Amino acid sequence: MIIGYTTGVFDLFHVGHVRILKNAHAMCDKLIVGVTTDELMTSYKKKKAVIPFDERLEIVSTCRYVDMSVPQETMDKLEAWERYKFNIMFVGDDWYKTEKWETIETQFIERNVRIIYFPYTKGTSSTLINQTLNMLRVEGKAVIPD
Repeated sequence: MIIGYTTGVFDLFHVGHVRILKNAHAMCDKLIVGVTTDELMTSYKKKKAVIPFDERLEIVSTCRYVDMSVPQETMDKLEAWERYKFNIMFVGDDWYKTEKWETIETQFIERNVRIIYFPYTKGTSSTLINQTLNMLRVEGKAVIPD
């Protein structure tokens, strides 16, 4: 059985998230998805998610491409591997050839784990959606339901 693993914040769930999960699921028998906790996001991104962790975890777990969703409480990918023993890890290509991921790749080669980089969805991101919503609020153009 080929077990795949990927992680993300999955805030403001959008088509880029769906594409990553769909493509990852197609390449393995079981897909485990780590959803970043609020505490971890605050510590490394220095910002808060719009959607609380429990709700993001529930949203991801209901996606038909996800076999299991789990909290990602640390950035340590080897710790995740020790827990889930995945064969493939899926990562956004914005991390390709970075020093951090070259180190992780070396560690995973020793464990027979492949890293597959998926293209980032251009023009769609939670950050962009959030910036657009904030801009609409500031300009007073946001329609707020009663």
